[in-house]
Amino acid sequence: MAGVVAATGCSDTGSNPSDTASKAASAIGSVGADVTAAASSLASEASALASSAASAVASATAEAQRKLDEVKGGVDAKGAVTLGDPTTDDDGRTTVKVTVKNITDAAKSFAMEVNFTDKDGNLQDVTVLTVSDVPAGKSKDAVARSTHKLSGDITAKVAVVLRY
Repeated sequence: MAGVVAATGCSDTGSNPSDTASKAASAIGSVGADVTAAASSLASEASALASSAASAVASATAEAQRKLDEVKGGVDAKGAVTLGDPTTDDDGRTTVKVTVKNITDAAKSFAMEVNFTDKDGNLQDVTVLTVSDVPAGKSKDAVARSTHKLSGDITAKVAVVLRY
């Protein structure tokens, strides 16, 4: 407020300092209301964005479950899959190299759910990948790709693997 008083003291409009201080306080109050409204608007937009992101993750999770439910006669084979380090492709989507090892004596296919999480462990995306016809006793590489652009420090984890 000292800056306002000093500025009003230099005024040559002939108004008294009390009137000028009152006008300045009113202007500050008006600016404060504008800032509050802007902050409220930003908070509302952030909430809508978070809701949209949560909806996208929920949709991807439901779709992943639907695809895994289609696998008939699958056995848990989570230990047969290793993941590389996530990278970002030219489209801005997160990708991760997936290596599947078939330890059986016959060719098998693998369906898996790969979860992409942020540094705090919050689920950001879910994708399902099928690696078909992995020869007996052999490994096969594939790439899991996020369904949309992800930002920040993303990690990938295998949630479910079914061998069939």
